[in-house]
Amino acid sequence: MNSLFNLSGKTAIVTGAGRGIGKSIALGLAESGANVVLSSRTQSELEEVANEIRKIGTESLVIPCDVTKPEDIQQVVDETKNRFGSIDILINNAGMTIKTPAEEYELDNWNRIVAVNLTGVFLFAQYAGREMIKQNRGRIINISSVGSTTALTGSVAYCASKGGVNMLTKVLAVEWAKYGVNVNGIAPSYIETPLVKTVSDAKEDFAGKVTERTPLGRMGHPNELAGAAVFLASDAASYITGETIFVDGGWTALGL
Repeated sequence: MNSLFNLSGKTAIVTGAGRGIGKSIALGLAESGANVVLSSRTQSELEEVANEIRKIGTESLVIPCDVTKPEDIQQVVDETKNRFGSIDILINNAGMTIKTPAEEYELDNWNRIVAVNLTGVFLFAQYAGREMIKQNRGRIINISSVGSTTALTGSVAYCASKGGVNMLTKVLAVEWAKYGVNVNGIAPSYIETPLVKTVSDAKEDFAGKVTERTPLGRMGHPNELAGAAVFLASDAASYITGETIFVDGGWTALGL
C-alpha cells in the first residue's frame, strides 16, 4: 500500500454508515488500514458492515446514534476514545431529504432536514473536533452535495442545508488549522443509493433525466466516493483544508 494513503493505526467515525455512501466509505477506510466506528440509527445494518470490515482485517465498533441528539454524539465520541484511544477521522455522512415544491414545504419537514443535514454535521464536528484539538491532529470530511451550489427543484431545505455544510466546512477549516485539524467536504451528484432510489421511484423517468444531464452519462456508484474520502483522510491531502471536492460526473462543470 502506498504510504501516503495508508491509514493503519488510525480510527475513523462514519455516520450514516449502514448503507449507500456511508457504507462504501467505511469499507474504503478499512481497506486502507483504518479501524472504523460505525454509527447510524439502524443497528442491524451496522452490524453487517462491521462484519465486512472485520473480514478485511481491521477492527470495527458499532454505536447507534441520532445525530440530532448531542447526548448520542457524546456517547459515540466517548466510546471511540475508550476503545481506540483517539479519533483521527470523522466522516459526517448522515443525511436526508424530502422533495416538495417550495410553496408547499412544511416547517416540520424543513426543521427535520436542517437538523440532520446541517445541525447534526456541526454538532458531530464540534464534539469530535474538541478531541482532535487536544490531539493536535485530525481529519473531518463533511458529505455535501451538488445541491449546495446547484438548484435542485423540490429540494429547497436539502439544498439550503448542503449550502450551509459547505460554509461550515470553510469556517471550521480556518478556525482549526492551527490545531492540525483539516476540514474538507465531498459533494456528490446523484449516486445509486437507497435515498436516491426513493426519489427516483417517486418521479417518472428521474434516472433518465439525471443520466442525460450528467456529462459522464450515468449516476455514480457509492464506491466512487470512497477514493475521495480515503484521499482526504490520508497524508496525501495534508495541505488541503477548507475545500469541497465535487464527485459528480461533470454535473457542476456543465454550462447551460
